Amino acid sequence: MEILEITSAQNPKLKEVVQLLEKSKVRRERGLFVVEGLREIAACIRNGYKLRSLFFNSSILSSRQIEEFLISAHQSAEAAGVCQAPEKETALFSLSAPAYSKIAYREGTEGVVAVVQERRLALEDVKFGKKWANPLVLVVESVEKPGNLGALLRTADACGIDAVIVCDPLTDLYNPNLIRSSLGGVFTNQVVACSNEEALEWLQRNEITIFTAQLQDSEWYYDTDMVQPSAIVMGTESTGLTDFWRKAAKARIRIPMLGELDSLNVSVSAAVLCYEAVRQRNMI
Repeated sequence: MEILEITSAQNPKLKEVVQLLEKSKVRRERGLFVVEGLREIAACIRNGYKLRSLFFNSSILSSRQIEEFLISAHQSAEAAGVCQAPEKETALFSLSAPAYSKIAYREGTEGVVAVVQERRLALEDVKFGKKWANPLVLVVESVEKPGNLGALLRTADACGIDAVIVCDPLTDLYNPNLIRSSLGGVFTNQVVACSNEEALEWLQRNEITIFTAQLQDSEWYYDTDMVQPSAIVMGTESTGLTDFWRKAAKARIRIPMLGELDSLNVSVSAAVLCYEAVRQRNMI
């Protein structure tokens, strides 16, 4: 593998990476995004994403370590049946510590950053059967904070959710803070961004029962049947779900609140409900 050296923090290649980090418009226009960390980059490769370039801090990682990492990650992808481009298609850059600090965005960095090609799924691309005989889908409406959406994706991965549908998104799915908070869950899950109307039509066409998490006119979540094909629909913490989903729901469910407050963080609520579905499905 050919490796080029960059010693100046003013190198144009690094300025391009900074633009991708800071500007969602640039990410959308170029169809590229930035990932930092060995675990997250490996998750990209294993799940069919293509690395366009990789930058590593030569004071932390050696060229040999980078080459071995890429070979191992591509072998894992091939073993999983994911078609991967040859490693030679990834441009490799060895950076001095000052140059690398220009593009590092995490504390305690592992010393590696990749520029990755976007891969946006459509609803028609979703495949069921990831873990369960009946589909289990998580729908989130207009979640704004990248940290919350990242935590939701970690929960979805842990629970074997078939797909996460992000309706009317208010944050870029490839926002660096979302990728970081998801620990790579944005790559390990089937994530689709679409409108409320598109999501509802798709759920109805696939005969998936809609459960909305809300306080009003609802029953306890553990009294509902989540073994059937199910979509758990979550809204924002501040305003909850819109009437669109409240009217579409077959069942409205709630989590007991035994203190003075009337709501949980959306990612915590989603974890409670998704694990209830896991519990029910593991009992049959």
